[in-house]
Amino acid sequence: MIIRIASRKDAPLLAGIICRANKKIARQFGLTQENSPKHPSFCTQDWILSDFNRGEQYFLYETAGKALGCVAYESAEESLAFLNRLAVLPDFQGKGIGTKLIFHIIDHARAQGKTRLSIGIIAANDRLKNWYETLGFIPLEIKKFKHLPFDVQFMAYHLEDVIKPDRSGQGF
Repeated sequence: MIIRIASRKDAPLLAGIICRANKKIARQFGLTQENSPKHPSFCTQDWILSDFNRGEQYFLYETAGKALGCVAYESAEESLAFLNRLAVLPDFQGKGIGTKLIFHIIDHARAQGKTRLSIGIIAANDRLKNWYETLGFIPLEIKKFKHLPFDVQFMAYHLEDVIKPDRSGQGF
């Protein structure tokens, strides 16, 4: 198992992982290209390339030469970073890959001197929210956006905290 930094040439691979990993959630919450065109289940190579152009970094989780998951990291400001597009292929979900990717980003953000890591999820996705909480993320505000058919729950991980959550990888 390795987690490696992705490059622009990985854009088709990243888009495929993100799209496939999020299809079930799109079905669960009734998301379509018409009502939620920017949902990750509709991710394209162009989205990934646009992210790279904005300075976002992607990381791939690989084992035996096969990419099974990915995550994006965006440096927002001096102390804040965003964890984006966490995705694990459906057949490999629940095996700890998502947890390993998250803690890779946490370590990466700490190394860059960040003090807070932020995420946004579908507010009604209680299972995902609870999982992030077990990893040490704290729920913040819930916001409504006119262009989205769901509310967004923001969560934060305070990187200066000394609490060491379970990194065993159980869950997503």
